[in-house]
Amino acid sequence: MRTILDDVKARGDEAVRELTSRFDGAEPTAIQVDPVEVAAALDRIDPVLRTALEVAAEAIQRHHVGQVRSEYRTEDAGLVVRSVSRPVERAGCYVPGGRAAYPSTVLMTAVPARVAGVDEVVVCVPPDPDGRVAEVTLAAAAVAGVDAVYAVGGAQAVAAMAFGTESIPPVDVIVGPGNVYVALAKREVAGLVGVPSAFAGPSEVVVVADATVPASFVAIDIVVQAEHGPDGLAWLITWDEAVADAVDAEVSRIVEASPRRDDVTATLASAGWVVLVDGPNEALAVSDAIAPEHLQLMVDDAESLADRVRHAGAVFCGPWSPASLGDYVAGPSHVLPTAGTARFSGALTVADFTKEVHIVTADRGALERLAPHVAALADAEGLDAHAASVQIRTRHRLGTSHDV
Repeated sequence: MRTILDDVKARGDEAVRELTSRFDGAEPTAIQVDPVEVAAALDRIDPVLRTALEVAAEAIQRHHVGQVRSEYRTEDAGLVVRSVSRPVERAGCYVPGGRAAYPSTVLMTAVPARVAGVDEVVVCVPPDPDGRVAEVTLAAAAVAGVDAVYAVGGAQAVAAMAFGTESIPPVDVIVGPGNVYVALAKREVAGLVGVPSAFAGPSEVVVVADATVPASFVAIDIVVQAEHGPDGLAWLITWDEAVADAVDAEVSRIVEASPRRDDVTATLASAGWVVLVDGPNEALAVSDAIAPEHLQLMVDDAESLADRVRHAGAVFCGPWSPASLGDYVAGPSHVLPTAGTARFSGALTVADFTKEVHIVTADRGALERLAPHVAALADAEGLDAHAASVQIRTRHRLGTSHDV
């Protein structure tokens, strides 16, 4: 991992091209996709698909506009503190590729960045074996108003966005899901660029189910996340053995007919489990211990149970709220914490593209009132200049050129 990062840092575009050839078996004619091609893709895709992209983008924008922070202001006898939110200048969005095209991830990362007010939003996505980026992915970039699309994926894409190359200027924040190598690469460059604390890796789902929901609903939603491929997680938790048996049978039937059978089987073989518990309380305890990316509560009175969930990236309540709604059109970003990081982090939001700036203004009266407390704390820490910085002001008279 560090070898890849160091190589891109040292050799720039040359390393990116070699690594793309080695890991993706592709040699793009150019690292940046021609902006004309990006714009044209929107007219070349099926109109039904274009409408779906636009509906999704509108829902994502609508949800994230509500996260934009207005100025927060506090006042206390001459001391005024304003907290203002400032967007980063340049954001990099990583979009997976290889096994499938993910136009939804373009929208789920780039649209919140735009809502946050980021000046420039770029996307890195692995090319196909022909060196091209899927047309639907380019179309999504056009819908989201992305400034540049680069045909590069993997850890080399993270390195390029972090360090910059001849073709890819460095960004301030890198967001987006990926395989374990992409997620680890983002952690390696954290500190140089902003990286959300969530580990956005292989897909996960925990489904808590009882006998009130058809087994076919439960089974298909387990397969939904498992079809993303290996290294993910798909668990069923229930307190009804008959439900467990029925869902297990349905999963086998669905997998047998699935076009992505190999991917689903790989996930279920390594991390597909059925867990029998004593009741809802125990089910929540197991789920909270996992802290899954997606939690589906397919039980009676699901919303009451949802209010007691502590650790999950996103919670979907009832039989008519599959996680696939969240994957595409519900509005919140589908970039969610995995690998247990939902214990301390959450979904991608506008806040991941902004930072808080405090603006502090005090009048003389406020300074004189607070100076003794500043001096006392500074003296306790052995920081004489800190104390002096307020004491010199309490002795000073404006309009003179010296202390009195």
